[in-house]
Amino acid sequence: MSEEVNIFGSKKPTPIDKEVSWDKTQTIMSKTDLYGTIEYANEAFVDVCGYEDYELMAQPHNIIRHPDMPKVIFKVLWDNIKQGNKFHGIVKNLAKSGRYYWVITDFEYLRDADGNIINYIARRKSVPQEIISNHIEPLYKRLFQIEQASGIDASEKYLIGFLEDKGLNYVDLVTKLMIDHEKSQQPTFQEVKQNIEQEEEEEERRGFFGRFFGN
Repeated sequence: MSEEVNIFGSKKPTPIDKEVSWDKTQTIMSKTDLYGTIEYANEAFVDVCGYEDYELMAQPHNIIRHPDMPKVIFKVLWDNIKQGNKFHGIVKNLAKSGRYYWVITDFEYLRDADGNIINYIARRKSVPQEIISNHIEPLYKRLFQIEQASGIDASEKYLIGFLEDKGLNYVDLVTKLMIDHEKSQQPTFQEVKQNIEQEEEEEERRGFFGRFFGN
């Protein structure tokens, strides 16, 4: 297998199994042309990936593609965004340092006067680790192994079967994982009730001693 090279003609960074340390409240944003060539990257993008903005301009967006990523996910991505479909994808990226970072991407489309797509704007946010560890990594690892053994067509067929088994498409799967996680982080009715009762009891105690000591 030929080695991938970076923008300076040397080998791409050697992946190391360490996550990039970054501000996960930030939104990473980039603008590309129809072929995925970078035309703009915001400060958060530069900070996370480790490349300077001058190193990124006019370069293919796959400069940050991590070798652990199954190719079929990018096929699904491009099949959707070329048609202007609403798309959310979860991707593991490779920083200049060799470290990785996981993001979920949302796409916006810029069109010309005739309605043709001329640019893609991608906004990315961090993904909860529970979603990565429990769902995405196991699936992507399986797809990657299938690709290594039998090619991208085989991994695409597996992905189609996997999604059919769940009654979802890829975007629906990602959406469901994110929504289910958000719900799991919200306090239950019982927890809310318990907190209210504790606050009321504390207020009653303060009120009693305030009256008792004439405060």
